[in-house]
Amino acid sequence: MNDIIVYTQNDCPPCQIIKMFLNEFGFSYTEKNIIDDENSMKELTEIYNSFSTPTIVIGEEVITGFDLERLKKGFGY
Repeated sequence: MNDIIVYTQNDCPPCQIIKMFLNEFGFSYTEKNIIDDENSMKELTEIYNSFSTPTIVIGEEVITGFDLERLKKGFGY
């Protein structure tokens, strides 16, 4: 399985749901809070061209926003 990065921010209910999904299915991930970490914000906008959270990066695939169906598909569900 590819490394998973989840870009989040404080007070983001969809971010919490995505993290609950990943935890429930036993996926390990790295959380990067764009509010608490300026470098994470730069990565999100400059590398992944995303301006919203959650943004999930799985290998080369970038899922922007709350798209649980696409996330499940990315994991083969």
